Amino acid sequence: MNNDYLDPIHALNMPEIADTSFATDFLLRAKTGVRNCAIALTETVSPDARAVLRTQLHEAIALHDEISKLMIAKSWFHPYDLNEQFQIDLTTANTTVQIAEMNLFPKDTSRKGMFDRKPDKHREGHTL
Repeated sequence: MNNDYLDPIHALNMPEIADTSFATDFLLRAKTGVRNCAIALTETVSPDARAVLRTQLHEAIALHDEISKLMIAKSWFHPYDLNEQFQIDLTTANTTVQIAEMNLFPKDTSRKGMFDRKPDKHREGHTL
């Protein structure tokens, strides 16, 4: 079956999938920020720089905590239930494979007739 993935019907559930993906990426980047601040703190000898890095480390840990709590509340992250987290990770991996297999650039990209109204007219009467 040759699906047209540009058809709006294929966007069902996409906002939820995108939100989960963005939150996971944000969590991973926050974790990297914590790690980088901790490493920088151990490499710094200046008391003033250490004070700044210590503050940044505490802020990075707080951000990671906030993102984690949000994801747990939304049931996007299950750090205390490895079986549930494994199922989420498996579903995410399968979704990634499905997206990779999509023909996102079909030969026919005409969308004529797919929308509920005619295109807007330009001021001079030409179609956009």
